[in-house]
Amino acid sequence: MVDASSIPPTRANLNHWTERADLAATFRWAARLNMHEAVANHFSLAVNASGTEFLINPNQMHFSRIKASDLLLLDADNTDALEAANAPDPTAWGLHAAIHRTCPHARCVMHTHSIWSTVLACLADSTLPPIDQNTATFYNRYVVDDAFGGLAFEEEGLRCAAMLSDPAKKVMIMGNHGVLVVGKSVADTWNRLFYFERAAETYIRALQTGEPLRILSPEIAEKTATELDDYPGQAEAHLGELRAILDAENNPYAT
Repeated sequence: MVDASSIPPTRANLNHWTERADLAATFRWAARLNMHEAVANHFSLAVNASGTEFLINPNQMHFSRIKASDLLLLDADNTDALEAANAPDPTAWGLHAAIHRTCPHARCVMHTHSIWSTVLACLADSTLPPIDQNTATFYNRYVVDDAFGGLAFEEEGLRCAAMLSDPAKKVMIMGNHGVLVVGKSVADTWNRLFYFERAAETYIRALQTGEPLRILSPEIAEKTATELDDYPGQAEAHLGELRAILDAENNPYAT
């Protein structure tokens, strides 16, 4: 008799296949853009109505190797999750489970230590002024965490989750740590993470010139952010194009 637990997962016995493939594509692309960090950092996606069941990358697997079938399906209310055979990284559990348990609007959660966002998070003033279209995208739409308390185990994860209670705040600039973005889908969240990293790079490079910054007025910054909040189809097209490129390369992300 074959032990069912020894059978490798396949498309036939895994649920949420489209969501798995979408999320796997973003892991692969984050690695390609050097927005990953060795075998750390995590992306997760809620797959039930309440948001408590979620997909997340397996413990200690490099982003560039993650496939749709590799993703763990966890329950944020399962107090024994870290004791299971396929237990997630403890900090992934501490941060992502806390958010999915307490912030149902955060359907997708992406946390990285990407270079430019982390540089911003290391400044004494980690606010992002609206100096161009990309930086204006996030005007009044982020929170700055200035109380870093070490690795994101349970207590730290709950503290961070509490800062995301306002659905309008979709980016957390994690002081002394990195960045975390949330959204309504994989496409929405990946698009936000990509553009925040670009915005942070623009700002840091502008600071490096030592020249005065041309800062947009609050009215124009808010107008721009509002216009971009739900720009028709952009996030979906962005992810769709990334998947098309990976598919053309016969990349195994969707297996």
